[in-house]
Amino acid sequence: MIVLQITHTKNFMNTLLRGSDFDEFLLEEAVIKAGNSYTIDGHINKEFYGDLVSEEAPYELSRWSDIKGVCFELIKGRHTPLGFKFIMQVKPEHTDALLEKKGSALTSRDVAFVINIKFAEGVTTITSAAAIRTFSLDKSYEQIWDESIKRFLASHNIEFEEI
Repeated sequence: MIVLQITHTKNFMNTLLRGSDFDEFLLEEAVIKAGNSYTIDGHINKEFYGDLVSEEAPYELSRWSDIKGVCFELIKGRHTPLGFKFIMQVKPEHTDALLEKKGSALTSRDVAFVINIKFAEGVTTITSAAAIRTFSLDKSYEQIWDESIKRFLASHNIEFEEI
């Protein structure tokens, strides 16, 4: 687990809410504190989709690309929000590809790669985390994810400092 402080919050927010850089992530939860407080549970209600669930909702969590517009509408305005938190997960197929590329025997059934994006008191941070679903003495998945999220941010020109 690492904590990264975003250097330019305004640029980052534009990338997060209006760009496509984070569209491959899934949203577990969004909490936004502005004039009111809003909480979005990103878990899919599969029964809503009926027979079309595999086409319209292939994941357990909502795609960030489907939810970011709602979050943008709640955040935009003349006043800076008091704070927000987005908990996002890497799609299972991307987790599998990353683990396989690094030679790990684990799969997305064993571990989920997560980022917690938080804005409070004018500071934006991203905390990496790995949610392990099985016992493993091999903790290399944590290092794999920590290095991968730093590479991801750098490749999208998102400036940060490790704190």
